[in-house]
Amino acid sequence: MTDKQAFGQAWVAAWNSHDIEEILSHYAEDITFYSPVVQRINNEPSGRLSGKVALREYFLRGLAAYPDLHFELYHILEGVDSVVLHYKSINNSLSAELMVLNEEGLVKEVRAHYKPQ
Repeated sequence: MTDKQAFGQAWVAAWNSHDIEEILSHYAEDITFYSPVVQRINNEPSGRLSGKVALREYFLRGLAAYPDLHFELYHILEGVDSVVLHYKSINNSLSAELMVLNEEGLVKEVRAHYKPQ
């Protein structure tokens, strides 16, 4: 069983460090990732990425596009084999990510949400 509070804290710390290996350490190889930002950064109408290789490329583009990226964690909401992280994201927008976890406690699916500005 994953300690979801510790997971959420570690996830934000990884992003704030901008260390791509540390960021990716939270994700399963077979990750499925949905985000409106994928639509914009990857020019992918579906907003969907599959696999850790594609996720790495996307995250590297995002880190390059937002060199001052810093997340401020507000809440960690716990579910059954899942967690929702509510935080301040890029351009001070409010964000929430639903993360479904596998048996090893790695993220196997993400649904990212952002408050329109």
